[in-house]
Amino acid sequence: MNYEIVNLSEKTVAGYCARTNNTSPDMGQVIGGLWQKFYSDEGYLKIPNKISGKALGIYTDYAGTEKDDYTVVVAYEVSGEDVPDGFEVRKIPAGKYAKFVVRGNMTTAVQQFWQELWQMDLDRSFVCDFEEYQNSDCENAEIHIYIGVK
Repeated sequence: MNYEIVNLSEKTVAGYCARTNNTSPDMGQVIGGLWQKFYSDEGYLKIPNKISGKALGIYTDYAGTEKDDYTVVVAYEVSGEDVPDGFEVRKIPAGKYAKFVVRGNMTTAVQQFWQELWQMDLDRSFVCDFEEYQNSDCENAEIHIYIGVK
């Protein structure tokens, strides 16, 4: 898989959070449930001060193996920390990231990416990884995926 190394500034995000891990039998339901909540109850419309309309899937707070629990955040980047009740504010840390561009079906292309990533010899930091959805076309999506590296 091709990627480029980029340096990003800190980002503030607001959205919904949950904990899971890649070996949990309900991992797909946990992550899918966050996305469903984000869109079905129109939570995304209630987030103030959005910087862009690009949805983010963020993975943080894990120790570095595929079996460790991590926090999943479905969010938008925002310009402040004042959000309605029910939302959490988190930070995507500044730092060095490997940026991948994935195209295709929104669900299957991302799943395939993560399966391939776990097989790569990438010097990951395991601090924060995130997906940035460039459009909302489920069949012809473009997703930029940022993997924290050392």
